[in-house]
Amino acid sequence: MLNKIMKLGGKKFNKSDQDNTSGVNTVVRSSRPTTAAAPPSSTGESQSAAPSPSQTPNHPMFTAPPSLEVLPLLKDVSSSDRPLLFMKKAHMCSCQCDFSDSLIMPREKEIKRQTLLELVDFLHSSSGKVNETMQSELIRMVSANMFRCLPPAHYENTGAPPEGNDPEEEEPYLEPWWPHLQLVYELLLRYVVSSEIEPKTAKKFINHTFVSRLLDLFDSEDPREREYLKTVLHRIYGKFIFHRPFIRCSIYNIFYKYLYETERCVGIGELLEIIGSVINGFTVPMREEHRLYLVKAILPLHKSKGISIFHQQLSYCVVQFVEKDYKLADTVIRGLLKYWPLTNCNKEVLFLGELEEVLDVTEPSEFQHCVVPLFRQIGKCLNSANFQVAERALFLWNNEHIVGLIAENKDVIFPIIFEALERNMKGHWNQAVHGLSENVRRMFMEMDTELFEECEKQHAENEAKASELLEQREMTWKRLEEAASLAAN
Repeated sequence: MLNKIMKLGGKKFNKSDQDNTSGVNTVVRSSRPTTAAAPPSSTGESQSAAPSPSQTPNHPMFTAPPSLEVLPLLKDVSSSDRPLLFMKKAHMCSCQCDFSDSLIMPREKEIKRQTLLELVDFLHSSSGKVNETMQSELIRMVSANMFRCLPPAHYENTGAPPEGNDPEEEEPYLEPWWPHLQLVYELLLRYVVSSEIEPKTAKKFINHTFVSRLLDLFDSEDPREREYLKTVLHRIYGKFIFHRPFIRCSIYNIFYKYLYETERCVGIGELLEIIGSVINGFTVPMREEHRLYLVKAILPLHKSKGISIFHQQLSYCVVQFVEKDYKLADTVIRGLLKYWPLTNCNKEVLFLGELEEVLDVTEPSEFQHCVVPLFRQIGKCLNSANFQVAERALFLWNNEHIVGLIAENKDVIFPIIFEALERNMKGHWNQAVHGLSENVRRMFMEMDTELFEECEKQHAENEAKASELLEQREMTWKRLEEAASLAAN
């Protein structure tokens, strides 16, 4: 029995016993290097994974990685030999170089860089005619270089929690092989914007799978790569009309994932820039789909802890929605009030700045719908102990359009704001806030003297009632203390 067990233990496994999971690599965060991903299939969007090398042993693209060698220049060969040489050069550039050490493969790195530069110039030149087979090889090479495993984030290396890191203070990670990657992005950009490339042909290669994997790369830590991704994706959105709904939906799904799963803000700013230009092209009246995404995806981004990184782009998108459809002003303002920060003063200052931009494009008819909850919140900001919040709230009265909206609704706004101004006049510690409050108070008095005097009288009555209630409370406590001392004796 022992001999049988020993024989079984020494048995070798066959290759067929091991898992064969080769296929297209999606962009995941890992510290382990993996092989380059295969490009999207050109036969249709339903094929999201390319066959493994074992399945297509005779295909030239699934053989061993090509060696980097010096080939003739494209301009030095005849036009009939140019397509084959172009594909050979593209296939050769699919090879990856080791950038962990500058002394490793210096000759091969330079050959690949010069070859990529030549391909970029070829696409940009008037002689850059690229047939369908050449396009297939080109996108295959681009995919092999771009779609890769991304390095782990800084907090994943250090073990620190993501919420404890300030993205603005962290040094950005720079891809060591950017000299090659930049040329690959430039090559893809030239391909997308080329007038010689027909969208009907290019959509076989720039399909939904390709676009989806392109969006995954926005998780890259390198800001240079995200900038190129933003430009390329925007050009794809403009040229490939049939991809537009898919791109919009995919970007909104990234926002959902950020809000409810990862809370990683890498790439959110660049995606919001794309959405901002997309909103600018919406037709009026706006479709219900776009209104829904505003409420479900754009406005909830205000509750993010890392909003300071992308607030400028987010504010632009929100203002664009209101400019396109003035009826969305009430929805946007109530959305801001819903996610208004309670304890984060820096975030409050950002919200007040965005609120001013929104009010600057708000129509009077929509302003009336939200005036009460809006100025209740502004009144709280006026009395904030943080002078930056109070000062920023008082700066709203420097905007002529907002002052005009206030003047049209002064009967509602004066009683809400008057008490907050009086508190600042009497007890705020900051002299700048004290002076600004006095200026706003004087502005109210000049707008409507009778209403101002009525508010002043109402405020005095409220103060007297408050004093009376305070005296009654003190008397009640005094009686309780006397009763307690008698009972103790």
